[in-house]
Amino acid sequence: MVKLMLNININRRLIKNFDWGTFSIVILLSIIGIMTIYSATRPLLPHEQPNYHMKQIYWLLIGITALFFIVSFDYIWLSRFAYPVYAIGIVLLLIVLFAGKTGMGAQRWLSIGPLSFQPSEIFRLMFIIVIARHFMELSGTMGLTSIIKIFLAFTFIPLIILLKQPDLGTAVILLIMFLSLSIVKGLQKKVVVLLIVIGALSIPFIGNIMWEGLKDYQKNRIVAFMEPEADPAGIGYHINQSKIAIGSGGILGKGYLKGTQGPFRFLPEKQTDFIFAVFAEEWGLAGSILLLLIYLALILRGLDTALKAKDEFGRLLAAGITAMFSTYFFINVGMTLGIMPVVGIPLPFMSYGGTALLSNFIAAGILINIRTRRFELFY
Repeated sequence: MVKLMLNININRRLIKNFDWGTFSIVILLSIIGIMTIYSATRPLLPHEQPNYHMKQIYWLLIGITALFFIVSFDYIWLSRFAYPVYAIGIVLLLIVLFAGKTGMGAQRWLSIGPLSFQPSEIFRLMFIIVIARHFMELSGTMGLTSIIKIFLAFTFIPLIILLKQPDLGTAVILLIMFLSLSIVKGLQKKVVVLLIVIGALSIPFIGNIMWEGLKDYQKNRIVAFMEPEADPAGIGYHINQSKIAIGSGGILGKGYLKGTQGPFRFLPEKQTDFIFAVFAEEWGLAGSILLLLIYLALILRGLDTALKAKDEFGRLLAAGITAMFSTYFFINVGMTLGIMPVVGIPLPFMSYGGTALLSNFIAAGILINIRTRRFELFY
């Protein structure tokens, strides 16, 4: 009886402290995404029946279910299964490397019957959990030896696998998340200086090695980023059409369902990588600024959650997830504006894609879990 009453009190406390702020932001972004996906892929002829928006709605419902499931148990349990989950993630990446489905020049998908998904989308979250779990056990600031050991143990292998697929975008995300979590945990000042110097000096050598290992389409993306006007109808087509779509929106935009670059097929990957360009064409600079403010609210909410977490694991977990959302956002928007090369990074909660949306909602569920349980004094 006492145990039942305790559970009821805990459940009431969870409902009372539930992070409705973060939940509202991700739902709002998802709704905006579904509206933009419909606008970008809406049928122009009677026989056309694209249903991207309906598929995204189904994945949204699955994502919301997964979010509430994640919130229902204490996030500290994630630390207990971090290493096995990470091992499963590595196995999935290896399966993709040897038996994955190839699309758009990269081998990133696994097919189970009619369902195809990208393990790399889920692995990003697995990576954050295992790094946060390992850093949790360390005391004080980390030296160079510790950083190298952790990098070799948890980051080096997935980086090699991802570059072999090749999935340069996810590899960059992993590096940024590892550096972000290392900074949050604490690095010795001499290590920070040394890493900056080594990084600056090694750029030409690493750049040459990576260039030789890139596929032709990846090289073309970098060339198009450096000089998009060199071949505007070829390798520079994506970036140029994205700029045209954004620029044609003006201050207030053309209006919802009145955009032309997406539905008339001028803009490639309009419902995925370049969805921000479709949104900017219809809603203009004013709408784009409002959208940026919504994403900024999500990032600031994540940082505040990290600061208010009840323990070290929660702090690192929230910081890592926030770094992931931030990196996704800045790379995707920068890519559509032409200030970053095209690397196939989706816009969180807005771009079409079931695996990406589901993993984002799981990540948001972890953030909400950490914030909701920040007042608990024991596990």
